Amino acid sequence: MRKLKLIWDFRGPAAKKIAEHHNVHLEDYIRIEKVDDAFTGLEILNEMHSIAFMVIDEDKMPPVRDALKPHRGQIYTEEL
Repeated sequence: MRKLKLIWDFRGPAAKKIAEHHNVHLEDYIRIEKVDDAFTGLEILNEMHSIAFMVIDEDKMPPVRDALKPHRGQIYTEEL
């Protein structure tokens, strides 16, 4: 099963803090909606751009996308 990485971008001096806060909401969504095999994360790209993300099975993506409105998405590949 292919996995997708749904991404929310945050920019500006508060980007890191906002991404951290958004990540909490993504974790809550996974728990409340009982989304199997999904996980979240946070990446600080630079001091003015951070992202929160959720990795989810492709077949489970449409309702999550429609409910949470990510800014973008990409195919997820595990980094070793």
